[in-house]
Amino acid sequence: MDRDIEERGAFPVQRDGGGEDWEAEDAVAEEEEEKKLGCYERFHRSVSKLMLPEHLHEHYMERANCCPPPIFIILISLAELAVFIYYAVWKPQKQWVTLDQGIWNSPLTYKADKRQEAWRFISYMFVHAGVQHILGNLLMQILLGIPLELVHKGFEVGMVYLSGVLAGSLASSIFDPLSALVGASGGVYALMGGYFMNAIVNFREMIPLLGIFRIGVIVIIVGTDVGFALYRRFLTDSAGLKVSFVAHIGGGVAGMTIGYVFFSAYNQKLLKDPRFWLCIVGYIVFILFAVVFNIFLSPA
Repeated sequence: MDRDIEERGAFPVQRDGGGEDWEAEDAVAEEEEEKKLGCYERFHRSVSKLMLPEHLHEHYMERANCCPPPIFIILISLAELAVFIYYAVWKPQKQWVTLDQGIWNSPLTYKADKRQEAWRFISYMFVHAGVQHILGNLLMQILLGIPLELVHKGFEVGMVYLSGVLAGSLASSIFDPLSALVGASGGVYALMGGYFMNAIVNFREMIPLLGIFRIGVIVIIVGTDVGFALYRRFLTDSAGLKVSFVAHIGGGVAGMTIGYVFFSAYNQKLLKDPRFWLCIVGYIVFILFAVVFNIFLSPA
């Protein structure tokens, strides 16, 4: 009897030690499984870790594929690059590193005195003011947009991107009504805003160091870019039209609302999500207010 009690008393100690061994064995097994994966599977596993909470990783891996490919981000990037090359090469410029009269006279650029041409509220995203401008936007939307589109597909990413573009131009027409507008920053900031909100909300479900890294990178990029935009807007003495910085903020707000709802609804039905309808109604109200403001109240 005493021997039996001693054995039973020793059992919890044995169990505790075994638990640590099991965790170590699980970690080793996971590493071995990772090594067995091919490049395709490793790529998708990295995408899942960057874009989704931990409990959705395996579900994503089960359905991961490149059909359809991330066609929206690829096509929109090629279109923006083609328009930049057109104005840099075929339109008269003093230099093509920083474009001048070609883009300001473009039918795509948003200008306050041309706001009755409604397409300019969207088409300004195709025109960029220089090499640094377009390279920065293309780099960010490709590095962030392609993984997002692999997870959420083109419709969702396209809706978020275009909602940021439109929100950026409408916000600029209200809060900075006399300034011109070029570049895809509204769309890029919408992608970053949606991604940022998901990183914040799902922080506890992410790998801690990876979560801190993602949030830190976005804060540094946004802070640097907005700071540079403010400098160009208010502190430089460059001649010609002033370029608005408000599109960055408008796009970011659209991303933190509509983008957050779209990107947090992985494998869920959006139409049954009350947050979706709340964001849609809010966005429509904002559009209606902006239309009324531009028709009746704008000082431009």
